[in-house]
Order: sequence, then C-alpha cells, then structure tokens
Amino acid sequence: MSWSGNDRRRERSVYDKPLRIYLNDHLAGATAGVELSRRVARAHRSSARASEMRRLAEDIDQDRQSLIELMNSLEIAPHRYRMYGGWIAEKVARLKPNGRVYRRSGLSTLVELEVLRLGIEGKHQMWQALVPVAAELDQLETSVLQGLMDRASAQMTTVDSLHHAAAASVLTHRSG
Repeated sequence: MSWSGNDRRRERSVYDKPLRIYLNDHLAGATAGVELSRRVARAHRSSARASEMRRLAEDIDQDRQSLIELMNSLEIAPHRYRMYGGWIAEKVARLKPNGRVYRRSGLSTLVELEVLRLGIEGKHQMWQALVPVAAELDQLETSVLQGLMDRASAQMTTVDSLHHAAAASVLTHRSG
C-alpha cells in the first residue's frame, strides 16, 4: 500500500506530538484487536461461519499493518510498550467471568464480538479523522483512507451479523 504519490518530506508542525500519540494509541488498540479477532476465529473454527471469522481476523491484521505503514511514511515510530500494553490488555480481558469456570461460554463470544465492534468503529473514526490531515500532508492519500473506511464499514456489518446470530443462540435458549 502506498501512502504518498511523491517523495517530499513533510514539514514538522505543532501537530506532530498529538498525531504520534493518537496513532500509537490506535496501534495499541489494533494490536489487541488482532489478538482478539484471532482468538474468536480459533474458538469458532468448526462453526458454520468460521470462514467469515477467519477473514475478519485477516482484515483486522491487514488494517494494523496499514497503520504501521502509514506511521512509517509519516516517520512516526511505533511505541513498542504501547503495543505490548494492547497485547497484554487483550490477554487480561480473557479473565472476565462468563458463567463457567473451565470452558468458554456463549457469553464470551457475545462480549468479544461487542468489543471487536467497538474497536472497528474506533478504527473507522481514526481513518476518518486522518482525512483532513491528508489535505495537509503529502504522505497520506485520501483515496487510501476511504478504502480503509469502506473496509471498516464492511467489518462492522460482518460483526453485527455474527453478533445477532450469537445473541439469538445464547440469549434465547436456556442453559443449565
């Protein structure tokens, strides 16, 4: 993916620090999102919708890579400690009570899909927030950002469909 049509370097501005912080925060969230989406896909590898879940995890991983490429093009170094923080946060979130002690519950899937949906929505908002930045910087192309927003919208639609099916399965059947 190319972020720039030319090789001119951007001028440093007062927006550098907020942009670095903003993108690194989103990179931490993207790292957690990749881990979560992979876990959901693994947990449902035998389900009828396994291919959708696998594809969703692949797309979320590709979006994280796009963010890293964008940061590189802007000469913004990823803060590894934030990425590790996102990775750790996803692992800690697994400890939430789900009504069962040793195995997954349908509630786990329901909540995980809700968290994924929030993350994807945040990612969409990030790409959207970068559109005005692209008008000022040669390294960003609005057409690439629009493609990423479109993909995020499609991901939200997929997660909404998966969530609807999970909610119907988990919340409408009595379990012992």
